Amino acid sequence: MNKVAEIEIKPITFHGLRHTHITLLLRSGVPVHVVSARAGHAKASITLDTYSHLLGGEDNDVAKQAEAILQRVLR
Repeated sequence: MNKVAEIEIKPITFHGLRHTHITLLLRSGVPVHVVSARAGHAKASITLDTYSHLLGGEDNDVAKQAEAILQRVLR
């Protein structure tokens, strides 16, 4: 029996591992240009075109950060 089957994890291809790595970096807030360079993409736009669906939902966080900055400035 192979080790993957022994520990009961789903096998993953190299491409799947690469995709997972890029996904985790983007979801962790690593800047797109940094992830793009690590992925070997010629332009950050390639990374954005491929992974932009992962970057949604940050608008609420940004709005909260902007509000906190504004509150500090107004004090």
